[in-house]
Amino acid sequence: MTSFHCRSAFISDVHLGTPDCKAAYLLDFLRQLRCEKLYLVGDIVDLEALSRRHWWHAEHSAVIAEVLALARRGVEVVYIPGNHDAPMRGLHGQNFGGVRIALDAVHVGADGRRYRVSHGDEFDPEQVGRRWMLQLGEAMHRLICWSNRGLYTLRRRLQLPYLPLSIILKSRIGGALAYIRAYEQRVAADARERGFDGHICGHIHFGHVRELDGVLYLNDGDWVEHCTALVEDHTGAMELIHWSEQATALGRASRELVWPSPAAVRALAPLGTRRHDLGELHRAA
Repeated sequence: MTSFHCRSAFISDVHLGTPDCKAAYLLDFLRQLRCEKLYLVGDIVDLEALSRRHWWHAEHSAVIAEVLALARRGVEVVYIPGNHDAPMRGLHGQNFGGVRIALDAVHVGADGRRYRVSHGDEFDPEQVGRRWMLQLGEAMHRLICWSNRGLYTLRRRLQLPYLPLSIILKSRIGGALAYIRAYEQRVAADARERGFDGHICGHIHFGHVRELDGVLYLNDGDWVEHCTALVEDHTGAMELIHWSEQATALGRASRELVWPSPAAVRALAPLGTRRHDLGELHRAA
């Protein structure tokens, strides 16, 4: 088996305990991963879903076993609970099998840049908190995930590569994109106020590398819809990668250049084969 080497890796929104979790792809990623630090940025085990319906697959146990194996091999593993595994927030400061539980973290990159790391649910707008809107949004999301799951099963039987239907749909719905953009602005503004170079989060299931007024917004995506992770190389550059039948780089941010990822995220287009668009590629602030 080949190895995937990086300095740090960030994954979130795995939702173990739900049939939508793409555990097989994540397990393959973890088995090839060779890193110094691994951040689990929330919603790893979906305790909320498990409280409503008991569903578990052997591959989900294998994912947990692989994380613990990484910790035993000396990888620093930090688990930052999200809104779907919120009960674990009461365990912050404790260590389980080499996995440290924290409410958030400060990550210092190899190039000296400082990032706040949190799940990101603290940036949900208050006005979206109305119960009927939450219920409607959850119902629509479940429908999209159900459709994505059906397409995933069909394409695997036909031996076709993974296609993130739900991400494609989100990218073409104006209201969804407006919500995502507003969320990104709130996260970046908070990082700027706190004096960080950037913020690393998950939560909204939309991986993205973006610079906003000198601050990096880095969303590591999810393993339900898009199968993405954020990785840092040994120079400090951050890269968003999709991992299914083939690893694909979707966005990159070094000290010198930022390559934003919206078009790549929508189409799973690798950076190396995309036509260079100088309107997207620009020097970091």
